[in-house]
Amino acid sequence: MPLFVRLPRRGLRLTPAGQTLLARSGAFLEEASLISRAVREDSPTLTGELVVGIYAPLAPFRAPALLQKFERLHPEVNLVFLEGDQGTLQQALLDGHCEVALMYDLGVGERFTRRVVERVAPHIIVPEHHPLAIAGRSEVSLSEFADEPLVLLNLPHTREYYLALFKQLGITPRVRHVSLGYETVRSFVALGHGYSVLNHWVDHGMTYAGERVVPLRLSDPLPPTEASLVRVTGNYPTRKSLAFEAVCLGSEGEPPLVHQ
Repeated sequence: MPLFVRLPRRGLRLTPAGQTLLARSGAFLEEASLISRAVREDSPTLTGELVVGIYAPLAPFRAPALLQKFERLHPEVNLVFLEGDQGTLQQALLDGHCEVALMYDLGVGERFTRRVVERVAPHIIVPEHHPLAIAGRSEVSLSEFADEPLVLLNLPHTREYYLALFKQLGITPRVRHVSLGYETVRSFVALGHGYSVLNHWVDHGMTYAGERVVPLRLSDPLPPTEASLVRVTGNYPTRKSLAFEAVCLGSEGEPPLVHQ
């Protein structure tokens, strides 16, 4: 049975049979290793490498704390994060470059299963000298910004999600700047180039530009995004990946590192 095909100057591509073998082999090989350890030890510890995909805007907020807790619980496992956008992570899961990914639900197709670990509502950020920030407002409506320039986080699927929020309210945003970088968007806003709609709430407000932004909650009934642990449907999870899932959900007897 052919497991892969060779592509000129592009390496290898798995056949459907190869994808099936890949989906089942990780847990099988791990279990084979643990059997021999179990013969010698009462409680075999997890070892080896675990590659976890993580949505790039989430990485600076989540990856360091997840790594710290996971290494404390499973010191013999080498946890490696693979950062990317939504589409890149889905392809990495399909290609076997990572077993599980912490990402938003945006654009996740039927070939994947998800376990929601956090629901994140959208909010607005403005420069600290914005009139609404000076007035001490903590909650606003998206319609109040219809005539102001928007700085748009322009990642695949994320862009469509934000633009759909405006469409739901019948608003056509004035997109002034676009950027692929979460912190770039925050810095543009801090220096007065517009406002932005984001999901991950940052309390301190300081940006790389050296100026601050102010987050404002939205009063509009807009849908949140869902941060989820995503796997390829039908894959047999390894114990290492289930241990990482337990860390995310707080199933190890400690509070979760992502909060619902």
